[in-house]
Amino acid sequence: MASYIARKGPMVFSSLGKWAYNMSGFNQYGLHRDDCLYENEDVKEAIRRLPRTLYDERNYRIMRALHLSMTKTILPKEQWTKYEDDVKYLEPYLNEVVAEREEREDWNKNH
Repeated sequence: MASYIARKGPMVFSSLGKWAYNMSGFNQYGLHRDDCLYENEDVKEAIRRLPRTLYDERNYRIMRALHLSMTKTILPKEQWTKYEDDVKYLEPYLNEVVAEREEREDWNKNH
């Protein structure tokens, strides 16, 4: 995992994608796309595997977003997460977890 460099922003930079990203609203709270994933078993395991610094940064962003939501405020525009800077920090861990689960399911099916 150490050699992996997190992919920044979506693979396709389109004006429609950027519009949809900004309309989603989570960037106004300083959240990343991966902070908003539905936490199924695969995502929970990927979060568990995060390095401590990434885990703490994620928790800070989520706690800050909860506080902002409760006070019905948003961050100043210069602190919003930008479309181009949204780091997919959970993606390599999630891909690894999904691959392991699929391999385990194949093994159980064939043996």
